[in-house]
Amino acid sequence: MARSIDSTAQRRKLLGEIARLAEVAIFGTLSETYRTCGQAGCHCQGDGPKHGPHLNVSYRGEQGKTTGYYVPKGAQQATRQGVEAWQKMQQHLRELAELNKERNLQSAREAD
Repeated sequence: MARSIDSTAQRRKLLGEIARLAEVAIFGTLSETYRTCGQAGCHCQGDGPKHGPHLNVSYRGEQGKTTGYYVPKGAQQATRQGVEAWQKMQQHLRELAELNKERNLQSAREAD
């Protein structure tokens, strides 16, 4: 019985954390790129440094194709935190699914 109580407490804790993370979670992965501009004579056109970094979010869209968007400088910190929250939320969901599986298997064992 103590194991069941521990499991219930773990599940509640995970559900609370998932709910907190869901408030800020952003689906996708981040990438930074450096680019050349269209200005003739700009340092980026030759051996000089390129412009950037430019932050982008990539994700698999509804049709299964990879898509994404550019993140403006003012939204970069919140976007980084949101993508990190999404990753943590996925980890917690996996843990919760494992606890659910164990609970179901335990119920089946007890019914036999």
